[in-house]
Amino acid sequence: MPPKGAIRGTGVGRPAQQKGGYARQIIDEVTSQENRSVVTAVTFFAAGVAFLHSSWSEILLPP
Repeated sequence: MPPKGAIRGTGVGRPAQQKGGYARQIIDEVTSQENRSVVTAVTFFAAGVAFLHSSWSEILLPP
């Protein structure tokens, strides 16, 4: 018979305890080094769309 400590483990099929919530996981993924180029591209795209949608886009019109 196995010792009682081995039976009381984390349980079969249960995931390990997470170190944070859903928001913490998202922040960790966004700030990871692997995703830096994607995050930079999305940020520049969003800034460009916001600029073109604002009244500041009139600067681009010829006089």
